[in-house]
Amino acid sequence: MSKGTSSITAMRLTGQPSSREVVLLGAESALKWHQHDYPSPLARWNHHPEFEIHMIAQGEGRVLVGDYLGDYSSGHLAIIGSNLPHHWISSETTKQIDRDTVLQFDGELLLHTLEALPDAAELRSLLDRASRGLEFHGESRRLAAKELMAIGSTQGLERLSHFLRLLSLLANAPARDCAVLASEWFAPHLDAATLPIVDRVLQYITRHLDGELRMVDAAQLVGMTGPTFSRFFKRSLGRGFNETVCTMRLVNACRLLRETTVPISTICYEVGFQNLSNFNRCFQREVGSTPSGYRKKPKRWASR
Repeated sequence: MSKGTSSITAMRLTGQPSSREVVLLGAESALKWHQHDYPSPLARWNHHPEFEIHMIAQGEGRVLVGDYLGDYSSGHLAIIGSNLPHHWISSETTKQIDRDTVLQFDGELLLHTLEALPDAAELRSLLDRASRGLEFHGESRRLAAKELMAIGSTQGLERLSHFLRLLSLLANAPARDCAVLASEWFAPHLDAATLPIVDRVLQYITRHLDGELRMVDAAQLVGMTGPTFSRFFKRSLGRGFNETVCTMRLVNACRLLRETTVPISTICYEVGFQNLSNFNRCFQREVGSTPSGYRKKPKRWASR
């Protein structure tokens, strides 16, 4: 997903725009490693083309990545893909010193540099998966944290060796130690020809999410017939048009259930459903609980 679409979609689902952070990589290193306190001007809902590996040293709060909202605690470690909006909101009321350890790097430059080395093939897979954000746990997180901290105190080839070791740990983390954050439709893998078309359709869906959305109108928007568009959309995003619209509406509903006391019947219509029974049925099927149950006991939105 391009920067424009990801920012628009994130704003629609979270209720706030994502700011563009300018990351300045130094002349002496292709890596930007730094720590900052909380609160900090750097701690905000933002996106940037550079990849980011982010660790929380202390405290707890909420982590927001794309359309995902969950909890974090001390030691939290994640890799965030290019232009994927993200934010860590502390529940602490006092200042936290060096709460965040951040490593930022140019993923495309890294791939271009290593593309002649067959040994680096697994790096492409890691960066592709990072397009949705990955959170790490267990032994993988513990070892990765050591390498991340070592990067901050070394230079030259020694620093580079810690960086490659860090990437290797993340790329080879077992499934039990790795969790995908944002939904699949939020960061689809598209080629250069397909991307502008899907971009336009997703912007159309996002801007009209609380109103009537018809596949025939989306098809006309990009100059396709209904059947051709249906096949194109499912092949590009891995799910059908109506299913994608339903999922996006439910993500929005989850946000409203978590963050407001608006009645469920009102939320149903605000997110674009036409009747309460259909809303309840879809919510139960996709989220695994009733809307009232979700509001009483919030749970992580499952990326599908």
